[in-house]
Amino acid sequence: MRIAVIGAGALGGTFATLLEKAGHTVTVTARGKALGVIRSEGIHLTGAFGDETARPAAVELLTETPELTLVCTKAQDATAAITANAAVLDGSPVIVVQNGLDGVATARRILPNSDCFGALSIIAANYAAPGLVTVTTPAPTYIGHDTGDIDAGTLAWQGVLDAAFPTIATSNFVGAQWTKLVVNMLNALPAVTGLSVQEVVDDAELRRVLTASMRETVRVGVARGVRFGALQGLGDRRLRGFAGLPLSIGQLLPHLMRARMGDVPNLGSTLQSLRRGQLTEIDHLNGVVVREAAAAGVAAPVNTLLTALVHEVEATGHPLTRAEVLVRFAPLRLR
Repeated sequence: MRIAVIGAGALGGTFATLLEKAGHTVTVTARGKALGVIRSEGIHLTGAFGDETARPAAVELLTETPELTLVCTKAQDATAAITANAAVLDGSPVIVVQNGLDGVATARRILPNSDCFGALSIIAANYAAPGLVTVTTPAPTYIGHDTGDIDAGTLAWQGVLDAAFPTIATSNFVGAQWTKLVVNMLNALPAVTGLSVQEVVDDAELRRVLTASMRETVRVGVARGVRFGALQGLGDRRLRGFAGLPLSIGQLLPHLMRARMGDVPNLGSTLQSLRRGQLTEIDHLNGVVVREAAAAGVAAPVNTLLTALVHEVEATGHPLTRAEVLVRFAPLRLR
């Protein structure tokens, strides 16, 4: 097939390489230095999926309509990227691979004639340099459509993607987005402190803050009437139970997540953005929890503060020490 990948970062580079390896003709969109590097040297993938080099066509904007497009930009860049390519995309199928809650709705608004699906990737990949991606943790990608059962379109595209990288069709995709949002709470504290995800989870006090942010996210989802979707062993019953546990016991959940990561440092996508001098998608992670809490008429103090701290580090360019973070959270009296 002719497949386009919009965004050649960590996930986009991973998917483009594996799709080309599976026999597809791949075109990626890229900008700046990355565009020149991919044109001259291709994309080199290392780590958990093996060592592979792909040589996809690299363009700033698509000029031909693909048979399938994967949108792999950061959440804050999706509107501009889809709009820029809308003339050739509208009417062809699109899969939005993105964090947060808004990606598929954004694609449907800009591409009213396209069948738009969502995908959630649990792969941990580091964008080491333009054209160079290292996968530290392999994991499935989950594809779905709206809030209902798995439909024929989802199954068809699941089959295409699964031939290139592990992909699971899921029902209640919107609920699965909320479950992934809980998982994505792993991102903020590494971004604020400069520590890896493993180092954050291994620190007893930082782990308490992380656990509190995850529980708060579940409680906001419940207030919004969400039925959490199945993702990596998590689902509605387990997450609701987790949100009701004492904070000390709830910390078992991030411990279990950390166990799956191994010992290769997982920086998290938000810290990677900061190290590249880019704005983060924090407003679509912890920030969207704050937005949804306001819509439900409930408070989200932990995620409000985490969002503010990431923006502070964005502005200053300097991470906070562990002690500085804990002082900022002391007035919340987490329990």
